[in-house]
Amino acid sequence: MAHQVTLIAGDGIGPEVAEATARAVNATGVQIEWERVDAGSTALEETGQLLPDDVFASLEITRVGLKGPTATPIGGGHQSINVALRKKLGLYTNFRPVRMLPGLKTRFDDLPLDLAIFRENTEDLYSGLEHEVVHGVVESLKIITEYASLRIARAAFAWARREGRKKVTAIHKANIMKLSDGLFLTCCRQVAAEYPEIEYREMIVDNACMQLVMRPETFDVLLLPNLYGDIISDLAAGLVGGLGIVPGANLGDHHAIFEAVHGTAPDIAGKGLANPTALMQSAVLMLAHLGEREAASRLHAAIYRVYAAGERLTGDVGGKASTREFTDAVIACL
Repeated sequence: MAHQVTLIAGDGIGPEVAEATARAVNATGVQIEWERVDAGSTALEETGQLLPDDVFASLEITRVGLKGPTATPIGGGHQSINVALRKKLGLYTNFRPVRMLPGLKTRFDDLPLDLAIFRENTEDLYSGLEHEVVHGVVESLKIITEYASLRIARAAFAWARREGRKKVTAIHKANIMKLSDGLFLTCCRQVAAEYPEIEYREMIVDNACMQLVMRPETFDVLLLPNLYGDIISDLAAGLVGGLGIVPGANLGDHHAIFEAVHGTAPDIAGKGLANPTALMQSAVLMLAHLGEREAASRLHAAIYRVYAAGERLTGDVGGKASTREFTDAVIACL
């Protein structure tokens, strides 16, 4: 039976990496009916809307999306499309596995890094509740709720148990924000008590950043509120080679969107230079979510074989291959 998936190509290099990833997924033999919809600058030009209604109409049917990068203006302009999708569809878990790729030179390539980041996706300072108190003074509200904190904690611990992981670290700043981050920790402790076989520890966010840089191998599963999770997930990506190679998933009770978390790279858009690894790795997560675990495993293995060989890599990871040449190499390995 064919799976229906909403494909949102995105901006900049998005259409190139989306097309490459769709080719690779199709090559696994899994039957996918891609429903292509536009969001971002392309949609704005054609419809006058950054996030047209047909995006949500498609996702209401498919329940699963694969999304390329979309641009968000800094210091003004429209709201992040990613944030809007997460709020509208209740995608409360941002899941980022961070793993080394074979043959890729990093500062930590001698360590078998394998981290999993669970970031609460719907509240905290990302609620966007801001106002100007008086001229020159702006107030932003940090929202932490018991409901959302318990929900993300349960997602992290359930995954850790299912995957045989040994340790969950809750990241916080409760020494200063005693009520908001304190509530988050209270919820994490409550859930941790339900999983006695998993080691639970807590770490202040600034120390966690330092420890990740100095001793990343001491971490396993990281559990964070929204803002800290946004920052630390990018920091962790830097340990293994950058945002161009790590996958991302936004998960809710009824919908899931798998996305590349890197930027739109407008300087190389349309030149055939983009690296589709991040979106391909996100597609691996998508296939597993759809129950196609064998295909997910094969695509994952194919990507790793191409990196291990090192002959068909794109320029951002030290190679000279085009987007198509890299994709052809992955498909050949399948």
